[in-house]
Amino acid sequence: MLILLGVIMLVLLLLGFPMMVPLAVGMLYMMFTGMTFFGPDQAVSWMISGVGSWVLAAVPMFIFAADILTKGHTANRLLDLVDVFTRHIRGGLPITTAASCALFGAVSGSTQATVVAMGGPMRPRLLAKGYPDSFALALIINASDIALLIPPSIGFIIYGVVMKTSIGDLFLAGILPGLLILAMFALYCYIGARIKGIEAEPHASWGERLKAMRKVILPLGFPILVVGGIYGGFFSAVEASAVAVAYALILEVVIYRQVSIRDLGGLALSTGMITAVVFILVAVGAAFSQTLGTAGVPEQILGPVIESIGDNQVLALSLIAAAFFVGCMFVDPIVVILILVPIFKPLVQSAGLDPVHVGVIVTLQAAIGSATPPFGCDIFTAIAVFRRPYMDVIRGTPPFIAILLLATIILILFPQISLLLPSLGGD
Repeated sequence: MLILLGVIMLVLLLLGFPMMVPLAVGMLYMMFTGMTFFGPDQAVSWMISGVGSWVLAAVPMFIFAADILTKGHTANRLLDLVDVFTRHIRGGLPITTAASCALFGAVSGSTQATVVAMGGPMRPRLLAKGYPDSFALALIINASDIALLIPPSIGFIIYGVVMKTSIGDLFLAGILPGLLILAMFALYCYIGARIKGIEAEPHASWGERLKAMRKVILPLGFPILVVGGIYGGFFSAVEASAVAVAYALILEVVIYRQVSIRDLGGLALSTGMITAVVFILVAVGAAFSQTLGTAGVPEQILGPVIESIGDNQVLALSLIAAAFFVGCMFVDPIVVILILVPIFKPLVQSAGLDPVHVGVIVTLQAAIGSATPPFGCDIFTAIAVFRRPYMDVIRGTPPFIAILLLATIILILFPQISLLLPSLGGD
């Protein structure tokens, strides 16, 4: 029955139905075939409770803040800052792209907003410098996925709600892994530029650097305010999201004046549409996850695995990473987190894994999946934004996916990278 369930859901997905349809059909299949017993009223109750967590109120707030910043000139200020410090290095332009994506991710918390804000100005520069379009597109969508690890991160919020883990600890835990991946991307860009014989540009003067630094003082205060406020006990994650919106409004509407009051209606509508899609997925995904639990599916799948793995943490983390990596290749990362986290929770507990470290591994796989064929969401964002065919967008992705998988292995073997900042904060 489980195999048939998987086949039905996969066929619906391949036929192009929105993700909520296979999830709902899967839930009905289990109900009508007697795999578990519940009524429609219980399913509705599960869906309501799935979006009932107060912490989820932070999601539309961070999306709205990201939309405001994307509409304004924050992205260009961040680009200018990185450019004046890296242009004299071979591969400086792609390094600028990767670092700017990480910085904008720290400000927006959204991978798709980062693709739009950073890809627009950087892709023409990369092409003019002689880099292939396949490389430019792959770099933009993969570097943008660092946004899932650099706080504020919607992926961490969803995981924290499902796993009942501190959002503040997760935000801190993602910083060093995000910087590690940025360093690995930068090394790859440097080596690639040397192989291709692409020369560096002249040094920027310290006057240019100081000018660029002054321009980003306020934008860079955004992640400091969010993470520092949460971990300093000044406000919760939800309150931090409201502060983020207020900060973005003051920055772009009052100080920089790049966003008008008239723009806010359209931005709010866009935020509402994205939030509706996210929350429908969360509701149906939570109900489907509850259905799997009542049907005893986690025990059927993982019971023998838990016994064989025991307390081998490396093996347990490797299995979790592999499952989430494969899942995120085909399904929206939010849905994968909602479904698989409850399934793997017994394994996390039996192996004695730190749920914060597991959250970093899981969110990293979500980041990889966002840019991995066949259904990575950032691939389709790039197709829409840059109007390039599917094959052109994915052609250059394999080296970046390999780097991200290598980063996964490093983080599995050295959990201290993820847990260092939360442990310091906890003291």
